[in-house]
Amino acid sequence: MGDSLAPTGYSSLHMERKMSAMACTVFNELRLEGKLCDVIISVDGIEFNAHKNILCSCSHYFRALFTSSWNNAEKIVYKIPGTSPEMMRLIIEYAYTRTVPVTADNVESLLTAADQFNIMGVIRLCCEFLKSQLCLENCIGICRLTDYYHCPDLREAAYVFILHHFEDMTKVSTEFLDLSINELKHIIEKDELNVKQEDAVFEAIVKWIAHDPQNRRQHIAVLLGKVRLALMQAEYFMNNVKTHDYVKDNDECKVLIINALTEMYNLNMHGPSYSDFTNPLSRPRLPYAILFAIGGWSGGSPTNAIETYDARADKWVNVTCEQESPLAYHGTAYLKGFVYVIGGFDSVDYFNSVKRFDPLKKTWQQVAPMHSRRCYVSVAVLNNFIYAMGGFDGYTRLNTAERYEPETNQWTLVAPMHEQRSDASATTLHEKVYICGGFNGNECLITAEVYDATTNQWTFIAPMRSRRSGVGVIAYGNEVYAV
Repeated sequence: MGDSLAPTGYSSLHMERKMSAMACTVFNELRLEGKLCDVIISVDGIEFNAHKNILCSCSHYFRALFTSSWNNAEKIVYKIPGTSPEMMRLIIEYAYTRTVPVTADNVESLLTAADQFNIMGVIRLCCEFLKSQLCLENCIGICRLTDYYHCPDLREAAYVFILHHFEDMTKVSTEFLDLSINELKHIIEKDELNVKQEDAVFEAIVKWIAHDPQNRRQHIAVLLGKVRLALMQAEYFMNNVKTHDYVKDNDECKVLIINALTEMYNLNMHGPSYSDFTNPLSRPRLPYAILFAIGGWSGGSPTNAIETYDARADKWVNVTCEQESPLAYHGTAYLKGFVYVIGGFDSVDYFNSVKRFDPLKKTWQQVAPMHSRRCYVSVAVLNNFIYAMGGFDGYTRLNTAERYEPETNQWTLVAPMHEQRSDASATTLHEKVYICGGFNGNECLITAEVYDATTNQWTFIAPMRSRRSGVGVIAYGNEVYAV
C-alpha cells in the first residue's frame, strides 16, 4: 500500500497549488459580487472593484501603488491613466484567474498594458502568441515591437524568422520597404541569412532603394558591400550588377566591382581556399539545412573532427573545435535548434555524458548525463524527447532505455527493451520508436522492436530477413528501411 502513495513532496506541492487556485476562485467570486473589495480602480470613468492583495500578487506596479509611504492607506479609489477600460478589465481578470484571452486584435494593446503594470505572466502570454503568429508579412513588425518591450525570446524568434525566410519575405512584405538603412544592412550582412543565391540579396537591395530612390540611392555602396558578390554567377554579375544604374556611376561601387572580379578570378583559377572565409565578398553564408558528421573512428583512434555538408553548395566544411575531445560510437540527435552528442567512447572511457551544439552561436554546452554509460547507443527523437536505447557500458550489452526532456534537463528511465542491443539503429514513425538489429554480446540480431510512449511498452515486430549490426535505419513514407 505504501508503494502506491505519491511522494510527500509531490503531495504537498499539489495540495498547495490546489489551495491557491481555490483561493483565487473564491476571491474572484467575491470580486464579481462586490464583496470584501478594498480598492476601486477607475479608468476613464469606468470603475472596477478589486482586492489589493490579489493585484499586488501579480503586479509590482500595484504593489508600489498600494504600499508606498506617500500612499494613503484609507484611499479606496485609484484613477489609472495610460490604459483603456477594456485592457484594465483583462489585467484584473488575469490577476484573479491567471488566464487572459490573447487575440490578434488585442495583443499589442494587451502587451502595452502588461508592460505598464509590470505583469510578466501577461507579457509572456503575449510573446508566445506573437511567436505563433510569425509570418512573411508581419515578422519585421513583430521584431520592431520588441524594441519597446523586454521580450528577448520573441525578438530572437522574429529575427531568426527574417533570416530564414528573407528571400520570400522581400517579395511580399510591405514592412521590408520601410526598413532603415541600418536595419537592412544588419540583416544582409549576416552569415545566417538564408538565400539560395546572392542574386536575391542584390535584388532585395534594388527593390528597397527603388521605394525611395531620392533618399536611398546614396546607400548603394554600403549595401552592395554586404553582398557576397564573388559567389554570384559571372554572367548574372556582369549583366545585372556591374551595369545597373545604381552601381555603374558610383565610385565606391567601382572599387567593389573590381575586387569582386578579382576574387571571382582567384576562385575560378584556384578553387575554394581559405580566402573563402576571410574575404567578405566570397565568404559562404551558413546554410539553412546542413548535415553534421561528428567524431567517429579515424586512423585507428577516435577523432574530434566535425564537418558540415551544405547540399546547396555541394561542399563539406571543417568546423572542428580543437577544445573538444575525440569521441566515437556515440549517438546524435537534433531537437529544437540544438545538435546533441550522446554517450560514446574515447578509446579509454565509456561515457554517459551528453553535450549539445548551438549552430547559430557556434557553442557547446554540457547537459544532464544519462543514467547509464552507453557507446554503440541507438538514439531517436519523438515528441520533443530524445530516446537513448541499448548500447555497451564497457561490461555488458544493455537493454535499458531512457529519454531526455530539454525543458527540465532530465533523463528518465523508460521500459527496457526485450533484448540487449548495442550497435543497433532506431527511427520514429507514426508516434512510435522502432529499433532494429544490433549485437547482444553473442550474435548479431535479426529482431526488431517498437516502443509506444503512451503505454510505455516495447513490442516485438516481424524480424528482418538478415541479421544486422551497425545497421542504418530510417523511416520514409509509411515504411521503416534497414540499410
